Parts: sequence; structure tokens; C-alpha cells
Amino acid sequence: MNPGPGGLGSVAAVVVSYNAESHLAACLNSLADGGVDDVVVVDNGSADASGALVRGAGAHWIETGSNLGYGRAANLGAGSDAAALAGYLLICNPDLVVGAGAIESLRKVLDADPSLGAVGPRITNPDGSLYPSARSFPDLLDAMGHGLLGLVAPRNRFSRRYRLLDWDHEDAANVDWVSGACFLIRREAWDDVGGFDPAYFMYMEDVDLCWRLRRAGWGVRYEPAARVLHVQGVSADMHPYRMLAAHHVSMWRFALRTTTGVRRAALPIVAFGLIGRFATVAAHRRFQARPVMVRRARYPERRYGQGFFE
Repeated sequence: MNPGPGGLGSVAAVVVSYNAESHLAACLNSLADGGVDDVVVVDNGSADASGALVRGAGAHWIETGSNLGYGRAANLGAGSDAAALAGYLLICNPDLVVGAGAIESLRKVLDADPSLGAVGPRITNPDGSLYPSARSFPDLLDAMGHGLLGLVAPRNRFSRRYRLLDWDHEDAANVDWVSGACFLIRREAWDDVGGFDPAYFMYMEDVDLCWRLRRAGWGVRYEPAARVLHVQGVSADMHPYRMLAAHHVSMWRFALRTTTGVRRAALPIVAFGLIGRFATVAAHRRFQARPVMVRRARYPERRYGQGFFE
């Protein structure tokens, strides 16, 4: 990858990585093939050989020295000299592969409509299934319903509304927010809202960013012509309970920020609901992980996935 010239139409990719060496090569290759002008990898204190791999690929490498969280690390990459002159920023995870023509499709969407601040691609899981990366802002009722029922009944009416499950994801549309796993944002829009809020360590920083974009007058769009394959959870699964706690703290932070008027009276109920949900999900994960741990103990010679679940 050679440093790009910068300018209004140029794209700089900011990849936030943590011990993702086994996935970075495929990610960087797809970005290079996709025509990105510059790639900045911000490393949150990895212990693997990611640095050598990234430098060997000709990308820019920034070491934070510790785990700053997703938003703060992305902000650091976006503010680096390598990305400073880019007209567009592609914010992405290290465990994804950007499909052919995807970046150009995303850029064309923003080029065509100056009122749009950000656009997200269609994201698929490794098994080919859709990851619902475009969603609506949940009101308190939908948030509580999705949080409490989503684990046992993933297609309940609250989750369907929040995750837009009844909408055909083959259609492009303006949406409330798109996943922070991969999205293209106009530099002007990024600077307008100040990037990610660093108060979010992990999770919900993408929802909050899009919420602030919308309040600042920028639109957010979903573009299924751009396709991305995402493994998901490669870094987060290394510390599942810490990430689970961070997720619930971030949900509470977002609820505090966005709930106004008389609805704020319901916030204590939300707090108790989040505590209960955290305990339930933690117990569920521990129960599901036990068979994996037993198999690892019995058959140590076998290879198992990096994630907390197989």
C-alpha cells in the first residue's frame, strides 16, 4: 500500500485491532484491493505479531500501549497524519474482508448526496447469513423488550423493530444507525460531531455517533451493494465477561444521554433491567462455554475456535 495523495475524494481506512494477527492479512489485502488510499492500523496493546505483519503490508501502524477501547483508538487513527487529508474515513474491525467494489459503492453514495454523513455496507457472517448491521434507535420499550427477550426469543416484536428484521436488507435506505464494524463517513461529518465519544469503551459508540450525526443534520444510509464478510468477536471473545460488562455500561450511558422528558422517570427501571440482563447473559455464556472447555481438556491436540463459543 502506498500513501495516497489525500483530498476530498480519497479514502483512509482506520482499523482498530487487538490480537487479531490471524485475520489482519486478509483484511489488509481486501482494503488494498478495494482501492483505499491509506490504511492506519491502531493497535490496542496486542501481544501477537500484528505489528510486523502490518508494517510488512505497507500500512501505517500506531501502538497505543494499552487497550484504549474501540472509539478512542479509532479517533486516534482518524486524527493521525496518514488519515488527516482524506475526504472519507472507512472505520472497520480487523476481522473482516471487504468485498470487491464495496468501498467504491459506499463512496458513490456519499458523493451523490452531500446531506449524508455516513453509509454502512451489507455485512454477512461466515456462514453466509445476514448480520443486521442497519438498525433503528430503540425507544425505552423496544430496548427493554429486546434486552430481556432477545436471548430466548430472538424474533420477538421488540427485537424485530430494533434490528429491522422485517425489512428487506437487499434494499438501500436511510436508517437511524449502522454498525461500527465497517462504515464510511465523510471527514466533514466526522469532524462536525468530534468522532466517537471516548466515554464508550466498547459497544454503542456506533449508535451514539449516528445519533449525534442525525442531531447535527447529517443522514445515515445503508447500502447493500457494498458487501463485507465479518467473522465477529475475534478480539472481544478473549475477555468475554469484561466485554459483556462494557456492553451493559454503554447501554446505560446511551439511555442516560438520549432519554428526555417524563421518560427519564423510567431510568431506574432500565438500570435494574440492565443488571438483571447482565447476570442472565453471563450465566448463559458460562453454561454454553462449559462443553467447549470440557472438550478442550479431553482433546487438547484438537484445534478450537478463538471465540468464547465455537
